Amino acid sequence: MIKIKPFVVAAAVLIALTLIIPAVLVLPFSDEHHASGKLGEELTKTPVKEAKAVPASTDPAVDVAVFRTAKSTIESVQLEDYLVGVVAAEMPVDFKDEALKAQALTARTYIVNRLINKDTLGVPKGAQVTDTVIHQVYMNDAEQRRDWGANYEWKKKKIVDAVRATAGQILTYDGKPIDALFFSTGNGYTENSEDVWEGKFPYLRSVSSPWDKKSPKYNSQKVMSVHEFETRLGVNLGSGSTIGKIVDRTAGKRVGKVDFNGKVLSGIEIREKLELRSSDFAWKRKGDNIVITTKGFGHGVGMSQYGANGMAKEGKNYQEIVKHYYKGVEITAADHMLDTVTAKK
Repeated sequence: MIKIKPFVVAAAVLIALTLIIPAVLVLPFSDEHHASGKLGEELTKTPVKEAKAVPASTDPAVDVAVFRTAKSTIESVQLEDYLVGVVAAEMPVDFKDEALKAQALTARTYIVNRLINKDTLGVPKGAQVTDTVIHQVYMNDAEQRRDWGANYEWKKKKIVDAVRATAGQILTYDGKPIDALFFSTGNGYTENSEDVWEGKFPYLRSVSSPWDKKSPKYNSQKVMSVHEFETRLGVNLGSGSTIGKIVDRTAGKRVGKVDFNGKVLSGIEIREKLELRSSDFAWKRKGDNIVITTKGFGHGVGMSQYGANGMAKEGKNYQEIVKHYYKGVEITAADHMLDTVTAKK
């Protein structure tokens, strides 16, 4: 998944958490159990036109050196095949065609940006990118055949068509490739970049994403003991009726800061320490446990994948989708940028 360079490490950790953490344990707690405490809150208040299409073409003959983590080997992959492998791994194939095209466009933007800047941060010598969430998840043709089985032919064709429909195109802002971040599911909104990491980017602004509410990953619940909750956060809950107090919210309606009797933690810190799906959370104490509910799945910056699919279901094309989630961007031909890469070989 794509990261913003000034804070690449923090981005990688947060993105990794959203994908690596197993499905959270849901324990049924009926209303018969007495809730002795909950998360309080006390805040201090403070029509899309279709873009002109860039003619589709074939991606230039550029090879990508992918470090295959499982085998600790480097696999040289032609650019178009690499993009097919990324879209196959990063987005459900049963999503709408226009959502898959939007994903293909973000994937190409990421790798082109990395190639032209000779960015090899976080990869072994000789490689340009890994196949993990630190960069972009990738699966080759053999892995696609293994995972898709009898559905291989139609799934492969669907993704290849999405990649080819956007061939030669990337997302730019002021003529430069953007950091096209994406995530699974929002809480109804996306986040401003600076509310998650250091660095304010004009194209990574909070926007509404109501389609997320239909995602199967929109709501989740996690239960842990009071002792574990206190230990992970380094707080003492005491016996009061309120467990912490929200004193700030982000532009994306997520928890900005929580005050635990003078100790203030950011929503991002709490999400990381408690291994939550989202920083839009609430909780209640029931007996010796804390029941935590969250909305959304992921860091919330950039394009929501389930939001993109929701827009596609409403008839929006991939150009409208990306221009909703990335403000002020243009869809630009990348040929001249990639020419500089091949010229240096």
